[in-house]
Amino acid sequence: MANEKVSDVKDVKHGLGNYQQVRRLVLAVLVVVLFLALLFGQSTFPPDTPVHETIEMFGVLLIFLGIVGRLWATLYIGGRKSSEVVTGGPYSITRNPLYVFSTVAAAGVGAQIGSFSAVILFAVLCAGAFHIVILREEKFLKEALGAPYADYLQRVPRFFPRLSLYQEGDTGSFKPRLLLTTLLDGLVFLIALPAFELIDGAQLSGMLPVWFTLP
Repeated sequence: MANEKVSDVKDVKHGLGNYQQVRRLVLAVLVVVLFLALLFGQSTFPPDTPVHETIEMFGVLLIFLGIVGRLWATLYIGGRKSSEVVTGGPYSITRNPLYVFSTVAAAGVGAQIGSFSAVILFAVLCAGAFHIVILREEKFLKEALGAPYADYLQRVPRFFPRLSLYQEGDTGSFKPRLLLTTLLDGLVFLIALPAFELIDGAQLSGMLPVWFTLP
């Protein structure tokens, strides 16, 4: 019986690990595709204007908020997602804080073009892609964690945080390796900062053509 239980836990961890790999892949593909698409796009607010630079700085704040939020979520989940229902900290206000904060950071990446609509576009596309992953992951966790997870689904919203539900909770057994992995995953967002500065310079010099503009 004990061997069967250990085997079941391993199967759950393996299955959930596959979903986490899909999450990282989705995140990387989204950033790369949107970055390539905006190589030839420009804001209607020219670079070096106050509006353009204000949007960029707002985006930098979103990127750092997204990275810090992802680290906060990792402190609580700490490898426990496959073995128990985590309901404390960010998981008390949204079932998917890692996806929420990734979407916030993606909006910050969009802001680096200096466009309001790019902020919204990046956030919507990222949230839409993650929604598909979330639905598959929820189905898996319902089977793996049973009634406690079903109750959690009823109490806590899937995506948009409900701050009134916040509870401190317990971080459990913290694993520094997971925190490092999350930090490295989040650094992909920071690539947008120098990358879009280079794009702005190339477009202003005429090295890159501008095929479309976004307000």
